[in-house]
Amino acid sequence: MSTFYIVATPIGNLNDFSPRAVEVLKSVDYIACEDTRTSGKLLKAFDISKPTFSFHLHNEHHKVEHLLNILRGGQVVALISDAGMPGISDPGFLAVRAAKQEGFTVTVIPGPDAATTALVASGLPCDKYAFEGFLPPKKGRQKRLTQLAEEDRTLVFYESPHRILKLLKEINEYFGGERIVAVARELTKKFEEVVRGSAEEVLQNFEDRDSIKGEIAVVVAGKSYSE
Repeated sequence: MSTFYIVATPIGNLNDFSPRAVEVLKSVDYIACEDTRTSGKLLKAFDISKPTFSFHLHNEHHKVEHLLNILRGGQVVALISDAGMPGISDPGFLAVRAAKQEGFTVTVIPGPDAATTALVASGLPCDKYAFEGFLPPKKGRQKRLTQLAEEDRTLVFYESPHRILKLLKEINEYFGGERIVAVARELTKKFEEVVRGSAEEVLQNFEDRDSIKGEIAVVVAGKSYSE
């Protein structure tokens, strides 16, 4: 029976790529990539030369059957995302479900993850937390924010640089300016930073910047949290 590997990739620092992950990618027959160009750079850096094909959010439904056909043919496939663990705000769920339904072995190779890295770096409670990923861009966004404002668990969001100010303003509006927030930017990279403080203070910090770049995770304290 063929094996379908889910392989975590570095979220920034290439030294975080595990020897096991490299070994697995060198052993498979095909590698499914969120972006073949981005993954091509990573694979080249570790001297991994395997056939690749695209597997991203916009073609996931269409490519699942292609992936299954490879497995049905007795060959081994690995899925990687641009950064972090496939399936966490990245494509992968449909493929894993389909592979399991057909009885193929699914093996996860753990590794870096921006959500838990930001959570630990935030200095906020980690015993109970909720990962929200990217909020809906429009429909349902206000309703979701209203619901989350009552959540007692620590919350973790992903956000893009050009929308981070919008999210921070919404946190101030729906959660209150005194709610503790930590914005983790460029994790594991050269310019890594974690800006922590009240929602009002963190918003002011980013509003005062000429530009905002890099991958961003936002961690928000639960409603009942107090320092």
